[in-house]
Amino acid sequence: MNTMEMMKSMSVGDMPMDMGAMQECMESMNACSMAATMCAGADMGMGMEMAKCAAMCSNMADMADATMRMMMRPAGMEPDVMKAMMMACMTMGKACAAECRMHADTDEMCRYCAMACDDMVMKCEAMMATMPA
Repeated sequence: MNTMEMMKSMSVGDMPMDMGAMQECMESMNACSMAATMCAGADMGMGMEMAKCAAMCSNMADMADATMRMMMRPAGMEPDVMKAMMMACMTMGKACAAECRMHADTDEMCRYCAMACDDMVMKCEAMMATMPA
C-alpha cells in the first residue's frame, strides 16, 4: 500500500483537505527534515562558525517532523492548530533557508538544505491555500 492509498482511507473529520496537496506537503516536509538533519550533522564538525546553522537545521528537522506527524492524524486536528503549526514550520523553513544560503557557496549540504526548506515552504503554502479560511 502506498502513502496516498493510506491517506485516502483516513477519516479527516471536520477538516476538508486536498489529499494530493497534503501528500505533497508531507513528502516535502520529510525531505526537508532529512536534508536539515544531514546539514546539521555536517555543520557540527565545522566548529563554532557553523553552530548557529547546525542549531537552526536541527530545529527545522524537529519542526518539520512534528508538523508532518500532526498532519498524519487529521481526524483529531483543529483547523486553527494545523494552520498555526504549518505557519510555524514555514517561518522556521524560511529562517533555516536564509541561514543555509549564507554558506551555500562553500557548503553543499547547506545548499541542499536551503533548497529543501524552500520547497517545503512552497508546498505548505499550496496546501494552506486549499484549506478553508
